Amino acid sequence: QVQLVESGGGLVQAGGSLRLSCAASERTFSYDSMGWFRQAPGKEREFVAAITTSDDNTYYADAVKGRFTMSRDNTKNTVYLQMYSLKPEDTAVYYCAGSRAGWAPRTRSLYENWGQGTQVTVSS
Repeated sequence: QVQLVESGGGLVQAGGSLRLSCAASERTFSYDSMGWFRQAPGKEREFVAAITTSDDNTYYADAVKGRFTMSRDNTKNTVYLQMYSLKPEDTAVYYCAGSRAGWAPRTRSLYENWGQGTQVTVSS
């Protein structure tokens, strides 16, 4: 079973940047897509971004479109989430997971093998 480990979170001021990494124990294209989700205190885990492993098409939630970029490095079995212009409302635990749904879904239940998450805190 593929293990996923997130890293790169931290405390940053509003307007700052962070790059999250999600390292897989084996080739990420064993999945059809990889996704990033986030969960703020007291809220549901929500879709942030996804990338298809066949052609690296990317998809973003409206709240992060234009500020976040998801990418993949096959040589390192790692996916990234580059976050720019961070806002306090981006504060959450960020998780990565893989999907075998055949496309890049936005639905949490279609993902599996969740990592332990990495905390992102954006101060105002």
